[in-house]
Amino acid sequence: MSSATQKPQTKGRGITDLVAGGTAGLFEALCCHPLDTVKVRMQLYRKSGQKPPGFLKTGINIVQKETFLSLYKGLGAVVIGIVPKMGLRFSSYEFYRSLLYAPDGSISTSSTFLAGVGAGITEAVLVVNPMEVVKIRLQAQHHSMADPLDIPKYRNAPHAAYVIVKEEGFKTLYRGVSLTAARQATNQGVNFTVYSKIKEYLQGYHQTDVLPAWETSCIGLISGALGPLSNAPLDTIKTRLQKTTYASNESGMVRIVKIGKQLVHEEGMAALYKGITPRIMRVAPGQAVTFTVYEFMKGVLSGDTPIPSLTSGNKKLD
Repeated sequence: MSSATQKPQTKGRGITDLVAGGTAGLFEALCCHPLDTVKVRMQLYRKSGQKPPGFLKTGINIVQKETFLSLYKGLGAVVIGIVPKMGLRFSSYEFYRSLLYAPDGSISTSSTFLAGVGAGITEAVLVVNPMEVVKIRLQAQHHSMADPLDIPKYRNAPHAAYVIVKEEGFKTLYRGVSLTAARQATNQGVNFTVYSKIKEYLQGYHQTDVLPAWETSCIGLISGALGPLSNAPLDTIKTRLQKTTYASNESGMVRIVKIGKQLVHEEGMAALYKGITPRIMRVAPGQAVTFTVYEFMKGVLSGDTPIPSLTSGNKKLD
């Protein structure tokens, strides 16, 4: 029976998925974080009578005014959160997926989508939202890292989390959680569905369970690009909501609607898609890195993929 229809063995897979997913997340953050900083700055830009700076100009402005290292603002929050996030994403996806197999071992496209939705909600509630509140606060700070006298309010991720909780309360870390959950659910529903179906097709085409790394990267790139297109307005409103530092007695839904209406009224419908270019440029290659590293690490941990050895190269040099 082919890998597309055969129900996989799940015994011992939880730890493998957790470790492989966490490692993949670490590599993804290190490679793609500057694009996320540019995306956040574009989403936070407020209309001032001038044409909003584009993707390249926003990045150049950050580097010129705040140094190149400023593109990595908030990286600490991401690294602290992304390892458990990705571990949870893949392990929970495989868990939900295992519950949805048909008696003959096959799984439908709708079930794959539901497993992805479940994984997205799980990671959003447990890890992503608190991490993003801290990350966005750090990325929103306009200060030069080259000037030692320019001391920001939030020095690093742990300090930012401490200050936020102390001044605004623990619940602030969950500001916008409904939007984050909706965004992650649609992201991962689309992401895993497209990835798994293209992967199954290529496995059948090549008559093998193991695909070349470049094909895995291409599948991740395609699946990763489709998610942001499905929920860009949610992400823009979420960023504005999580950036605010003042307390409010209004319910989350009221504030979400208010921010959305204000954006459209002041800046037009296009404002809901602010930062979509860097977001796709961030998420798509990020998913290419994530799935490639995940598949490799899963193979290594399960013993199916040998670890590359440098001995043969050393012998050739000798």
